[in-house]
Amino acid sequence: MRRLLVFFVVLFAISVPAFSQAKHPFTFDDLMALKRVGEPVPSPDGKWVLFSAVDVNLAANTKTPHIWIVPLSTGPVGTGASPVQAEPSSVGEVPASERILIADQDADRPRWAPDGKRFAFVSNKEGGSQVWIADFEAGTVTYVHKVTAIATEAGGELWSPDGKNILFTSDVYPECDGEPFAEQDCNAKKLKETQDSKVKALIFDRLLYRHWNAYKAGKRSHIFVVPVDACVGTGALACPAGAARDLTPGDYDAPVFSLGGQDNYAFSPDGQEICYASNHDKVEATSTNSDLWIVPVNNVGRAPSPAEPKDITSDNPAWDGSPLYSPDGKYIAYRSQQRPGYESDRFRLMLYDRKTGEKKNLTEDFDRWVGTYTWAPDSKKIYFGSENKGQSPIYELNRDPDTAYREQGVLCNVCARYIREVIGGFNDDLAVSPDDRTILFTRVSLGFPNQIARASTARTGCIVDYAPGKFPPFPRYEAAECELVKADKVADLNTGTLSQVAMSPLESFWFTGANGDKAQGFLVKPPNFDSTKKYPVKFLIHGGPQGAWGDDWSYRWNPELFAANGYVVVMINFHGSTGYGQKFIDAINGDWGGAPFEDLMKGLDHAEKTYPFIDKDRECALGASYGGYAINWILGHTDRFKCLVSHDGMFNAESAWGTTEEQWFNDWEFKGTPYTNREGYRKWSPHQYATSFKTPTLVIHGQLDYRLDVSEGLQLFTTLQRLNIPSKMLYFPDEGHWVLKPQNSQLWYKTVNDWVDQWLKK
Repeated sequence: MRRLLVFFVVLFAISVPAFSQAKHPFTFDDLMALKRVGEPVPSPDGKWVLFSAVDVNLAANTKTPHIWIVPLSTGPVGTGASPVQAEPSSVGEVPASERILIADQDADRPRWAPDGKRFAFVSNKEGGSQVWIADFEAGTVTYVHKVTAIATEAGGELWSPDGKNILFTSDVYPECDGEPFAEQDCNAKKLKETQDSKVKALIFDRLLYRHWNAYKAGKRSHIFVVPVDACVGTGALACPAGAARDLTPGDYDAPVFSLGGQDNYAFSPDGQEICYASNHDKVEATSTNSDLWIVPVNNVGRAPSPAEPKDITSDNPAWDGSPLYSPDGKYIAYRSQQRPGYESDRFRLMLYDRKTGEKKNLTEDFDRWVGTYTWAPDSKKIYFGSENKGQSPIYELNRDPDTAYREQGVLCNVCARYIREVIGGFNDDLAVSPDDRTILFTRVSLGFPNQIARASTARTGCIVDYAPGKFPPFPRYEAAECELVKADKVADLNTGTLSQVAMSPLESFWFTGANGDKAQGFLVKPPNFDSTKKYPVKFLIHGGPQGAWGDDWSYRWNPELFAANGYVVVMINFHGSTGYGQKFIDAINGDWGGAPFEDLMKGLDHAEKTYPFIDKDRECALGASYGGYAINWILGHTDRFKCLVSHDGMFNAESAWGTTEEQWFNDWEFKGTPYTNREGYRKWSPHQYATSFKTPTLVIHGQLDYRLDVSEGLQLFTTLQRLNIPSKMLYFPDEGHWVLKPQNSQLWYKTVNDWVDQWLKK
């Protein structure tokens, strides 16, 4: 049916005159039609790339991942073919080289076996997440079978480099720790008792009893390992229940909780050891002290006694995580922060010498956050991504800069900063081909979601100069002449949809903000823009607050979709935003309504003066999380907006402290607790300024939001109603801090846009 429909669409496109094929403004249906592409996973022989892609079915209200494959061409790399300029082969079609590998079941997170003859993945096909294996030959899957059948479900799988084991994670009851068979039987029994019980009450005896959108209910995340030979060739539908062994028993989360990004666990190259992140502090709700632990794989749980895990970062009281062993096995690289209790401290790239225990900071003079990273196969270089002024370039770092310079015959006086920017754009999810010739990554822009791209590793790049303490605008490069490599598209599943959509490019501007510092803003024009007209404004405020707007893609707050129905979209990266150095980030601590609010107002002032097509009498401000707080603060401090949208925002700083789960966040940002610094909480609490509220406001909140409890939204809405201010509340009983379900998202966009139209398009 799909092929027949595509045929008629193509036939129609050929038959009608060219002038009738004008692109249309971006719609919500277009947004839902896009496939959401995951990270690239190159095969051990370098011939193939696996990746997952999520299909959204709006009518069924579902999101379903599938595994795709694309050949990795051996041709020249770096021709610079632009994904946004490339024309689709036919309307709505995916290029023939890209195809689904397993069409009859959901499948996510593909991971190659070391021999390249099979790959593991995660699927919910038989109810509940489990690990599966697919046999692979000449680009085709020949057989699929389930590996795990654990009652508490399984995910996050990794192959051991020797191919003997598969690691996976599962949320289990720590009181069931013990012998392998008894442990899994115990977990299954407790889970069934909980599910069948008529009583749903929970008893807490410590903090962090709930997190983000779920109650922990006494469970802990643990790492298990299962020997592959116990499952393959046995004829069983899955591994025997006792085949999986818990490597991280105890009343701790191991690995630590993560909202995504790089795994917080890894195998050693010989497959005999794992390194993982875990927080063993007594009060986790007030601690960011995640340490790295190592434990051998094969002797856990065996006589005479289990091996004790070793804490290798106990000397650092702040966060350590994202471990990766070097391919030669000599080092463990990891990301690290230095200030305890501060989740937005600078993420540094560290190196642990496995033989000597010595630790080295590889990015001490690099004043940006190190994001996703990967080792080069020769163990000499590390590639990483890092936000910088609205982009996320890829950087190359030499593990031993002194040696690297000597090999080039250069006298080194900047060895500590031997970091080169090699690939521009907004990139993530890095992987290097086995032959070390190609780096693979995902790339996004304001105009397109994740694409898989590649670039050559044979390049010069540009030595960067992002030294600590320097404020923007920073010197871009230390070298006067340098060249970034061009990237080629490897896989793009959305060209057909996007080729029919009219979008506007992101425009950047700089202005003088609070404290005389330079700050950056962005603007998006509506489609079919006419410079002689005046346009209303949607003023978007990002969350975090340590986040940033940039040339990237969002399904939740999509600037192109907000601009599509005739609006100019303006966004400001205020003090506290990432990508401008740690000093700029730290400026928001204890000053939530100070410098950031000044930046927002001055940035909008600058846009109004610079762009004559902006109608400053028709502006609406919208924000979520910290952005929601900023909206609530705006309510009591300016009347310049015709309407406001506050999503999941803090309204009463004191009550928010008592209902949130990650206590360290409020303790740091407001410099204490309401009992030790009550004046600080009251000073920056929007509810204290309610007598000045006047602006019509839409309030949005989810019942399952445990970062900012739903009571914050209810307090705001009650206050607005009692003050007789035009207001409305959109309440989601089944959403947390984000609105994730497709039909809920549809209602969200419609309600928000209708509210703005009501006040700006009369």
